[in-house]
Amino acid sequence: MPARKGLNRRQFIQLAATGGAVCLAGPRLWPFSGSLQSSPLISPGCRRTKVKVARLYMGIPDSHWPKPTLDLQQEIAFYRSEFARMKGEFADIDFAVDELVTSSAQVSALQERLSGVDGILAIHLSIDIGDILKSILEAGQPTMIFARPYSGHEWVHFGELRHQPLGARMDCLLTSDLDQLALAVRPFRAIHHLHEAKVLNLTTRDFSEYAGQVKGRFGTEIRPVGLDRMVAIYNGISDKAAKAEADRWISGSVQIVEPSAGDIFKSAKLALALEKLLDEEDATVMTVDCYGSMWDRTIKLPAYPCLGFARLNNMGLGGICESDLRSAMTHIIFQGLVGRPGFISDPTVDESKGSIILAHCLGTPKMDGPAGPAAPYKIRTVMERQEGVVPQVEMRVGQKVTQAILIGTDTIRYFTGTIIEAPVGLKDDRGCRTKINVKVDGDINRLWQNWTAGLHRQTVYGDITKELGFLARFKEIKLIAEAV
Repeated sequence: MPARKGLNRRQFIQLAATGGAVCLAGPRLWPFSGSLQSSPLISPGCRRTKVKVARLYMGIPDSHWPKPTLDLQQEIAFYRSEFARMKGEFADIDFAVDELVTSSAQVSALQERLSGVDGILAIHLSIDIGDILKSILEAGQPTMIFARPYSGHEWVHFGELRHQPLGARMDCLLTSDLDQLALAVRPFRAIHHLHEAKVLNLTTRDFSEYAGQVKGRFGTEIRPVGLDRMVAIYNGISDKAAKAEADRWISGSVQIVEPSAGDIFKSAKLALALEKLLDEEDATVMTVDCYGSMWDRTIKLPAYPCLGFARLNNMGLGGICESDLRSAMTHIIFQGLVGRPGFISDPTVDESKGSIILAHCLGTPKMDGPAGPAAPYKIRTVMERQEGVVPQVEMRVGQKVTQAILIGTDTIRYFTGTIIEAPVGLKDDRGCRTKINVKVDGDINRLWQNWTAGLHRQTVYGDITKELGFLARFKEIKLIAEAV
């Protein structure tokens, strides 16, 4: 039975109710629960394996700077207390190598172990560590130097070293802010996520060339999946489980506008099927050619996948529209760097406000990440098709955001800004359902004049320019700021 326009969720639940709530074995995590305890995720977007980091403390005994009486073990104990204080930031980190190194020979003896890590965190304790650092960089791994003030004088060479072949994969955090130890490992996490990620692409189109490129560059696996298998999994989801899933989306919504109870039920059933498929394949990201070979003019899927995409994004996995593999890769990067999902958008420019409107029908309520709060949402149809089921999400006005896209395998284009409007009213019927108006940091004219490489981009909460810069350096990616 179609939902009446503007029906409140209590009335809708009463009209749509057909049975009790039963939990399928598959959905370990309701997207709004705020808990990952029962999920197999080690960190958002990555399954079962931890990020391997070498934590090396660089120091010389009896060195005269920062003071002649410096106790290296006491310094290490201090840092370990800071790591313990921030243990939540390192819950997915395996410090596979954790050593005080006082000579280049000691580092040389560790080379085999260093070859198996995602990155090296080199903590500067005293002066005269130049040879030690050189040996660390010879391992060829992404290396972050963390140096508090008074650690030593070597910082005067770090800038020059970054421009030399030996320091090409080195960067630095020179700061008294110990909280930035968490920032130091984020690019390593993104590298690990890229290497571990498996993307399933439900399409009949050939994407093997791109898949080969990203596999060779990042280790990411992109695999095709057939419609018959997807439909079979859908048919295997129990109606009771699908009904319980539909009820959760309905009860969490502000309003059900156009979709019928039956449409929400089918979309919820497909949402559970998408997660089951990821479980079977031990994959992390799902994308569907929903405007192409899986839809066309004849419906081939039993429902639109949008609700399922939002569910996966809420969980810290990935649901990507329109078989957009570039956006899938960018989404994985965001998850690795900051543990938050991306919002795919079709942009349109408003020079009068110095802003760009980012719009797409699919919205993700948990843009702050799986453990964060859920934004209010309405249940709507896909605007262009006037059918299907999507969450129309009201994002947070005043929120800083970063928009980016990975182009090919060697370029990221990006800009930052602040959300100044998040229209969700029923009169706001132009463009897609979920939209944000973003005041651009920089020159809006320069942004649109520099725009290239297509329409879709991914937007993430927060200014993550620094994180992107570290990742770009470690993976030798060109980073282009479009609005400055």
